[in-house]
Amino acid sequence: MIDFNTVREIDAADFISLLEINPKDYLLIDVREKDERDICTLNGIHIPVGEINNRLNEIPRDRKVIFHCKSGKRGEMVILFLQQNHKFENLYNLKGGINAMAEIHPNIELY
Repeated sequence: MIDFNTVREIDAADFISLLEINPKDYLLIDVREKDERDICTLNGIHIPVGEINNRLNEIPRDRKVIFHCKSGKRGEMVILFLQQNHKFENLYNLKGGINAMAEIHPNIELY
């Protein structure tokens, strides 16, 4: 059973491994604002934090869903909200967000 007060995380290196193994095993959701996404993207679905509650139907419950933002804080906040209020059990946060990805991936711009 999941602890709805704890956020499970995946680090940038493990995330890149997921991309290489089977990208269809998960859904990536970017919770940043549009202007941030215009700088760089990991090509996930774009659902800004303020739209999460109105777009719940776009978040599957039958596979892993990885949320990301710039540093990991907004992703964590969204996951806690979804777990506590909507009982999602399949959510992961990209630890360190885009910042962590930029450290190990040359095509991601740090901003």
